[in-house]
Amino acid sequence: MSVSRDDFSIAFRSALLQRGGAQKFSVLSLIFLALIIFFLDVYGVKFTKPIRGFINDVVYRVTFLASTPTRFFPQAGKDISSYLSVREENKKLKEQLEKYKSLELNVEFLSDENKNLQKILETEYFNKNLTNIILAKVLVDKNSPFLKSIIINKGTRIGILKGMPVTKDNYLVGRVVETNYLSSRVLLLNDLNSRIPVTLDEGAQAILSGSGGKNPNLEYLPEDYEILENTNVFASGKDGIFNAGTPIGKTTENGEVELFVDPNQLSFVTVNLIKPTKEVF
Repeated sequence: MSVSRDDFSIAFRSALLQRGGAQKFSVLSLIFLALIIFFLDVYGVKFTKPIRGFINDVVYRVTFLASTPTRFFPQAGKDISSYLSVREENKKLKEQLEKYKSLELNVEFLSDENKNLQKILETEYFNKNLTNIILAKVLVDKNSPFLKSIIINKGTRIGILKGMPVTKDNYLVGRVVETNYLSSRVLLLNDLNSRIPVTLDEGAQAILSGSGGKNPNLEYLPEDYEILENTNVFASGKDGIFNAGTPIGKTTENGEVELFVDPNQLSFVTVNLIKPTKEVF
């Protein structure tokens, strides 16, 4: 009889060690444990309340930690999306600002150019016949060590001829030496080939000769004539090309003539359409 009991215990243990038996035993154990906890909780055993509270706290904490990613990532996604949207909008605003700055500079340039044109028109047309004055824009500045000339955007189409005087703010700057249908070349007073008769404040006559530099020189002055500084120089008109009395510049201490208009700073000039009395080659 004892032998059969030993065989039964050995067989039972062998069954528990098997995989399927182990799983069944675990399930049965959990069921018995749950029943025990249930009855203890139903009959109100005192020591179960702290245990239940502890278990509840653990469950709540674990649940909170487990749900944190689901709450954090949607908000993080919204923040990232908002940041990218603001960044893209900021980029567009910067581009628009640069465009507005460029437009503002263009408007400022046009405004300054308009003011210069108004000043020229007010100066040149005062007490003059408007039909004899043509406003022209400088297209090219041919500036070499000795040759000084400019190309303007007006030509024979509107009646410009060789020899016509060119002024800026009523000051003489040169004369037309070459004409095309839509453009002309103006020889400036400081060009090496420029020669015009002039008169000084005291009535002395001379020839203003271009030096190729910034300031032309006075030649063929009366004998023993002493050049004084800041003496006004005007076109004499004896060549039949320039209007007599057109201001040109002032003398310097070394005998040169400082022009009233800087020939290197010409943007707009005016051409007097009065036909020269002498033919100019």
